[in-house]
Amino acid sequence: MQLTRYTDYTLRTLIYLGTKDGIHTISEIANAYGISRNHLVKVVHNLGKLGYIETLRGKTGGIRLAKPPEEINLGVVAREVEPTLDVVECFSAESNQCPIAPVCGLKGILHEATDAFFAVLENYRLSDILKPRNELLLLLG
Repeated sequence: MQLTRYTDYTLRTLIYLGTKDGIHTISEIANAYGISRNHLVKVVHNLGKLGYIETLRGKTGGIRLAKPPEEINLGVVAREVEPTLDVVECFSAESNQCPIAPVCGLKGILHEATDAFFAVLENYRLSDILKPRNELLLLLG
């Protein structure tokens, strides 16, 4: 299974905000991870719509977690930002070109594997991956 870059950036943003107290900017997070600020703007906008972060406007504005890390389930977040994890072409009705798709047994197995993947993520909260907080703080600057 492979999550998209979008989901990766979503989880990284939550880790950053869960590790560092206070209000932070998108540029600050992008610089800490060495990732595109433009991609992060979209991620932050979606996290705000989903209720995971608060956005504060103005000169001293920025973003912060809207909920405690204990209330943020990684599996739920992943499913919300990655509703279709198309691990193979036949998962997508729009782009499926495989001639054996109607009878192929692999599709069902991969659906089961995808469900198991998300089920494992659902066993963890953001707080679970923030445990090495001091180390995270050092690495994030």
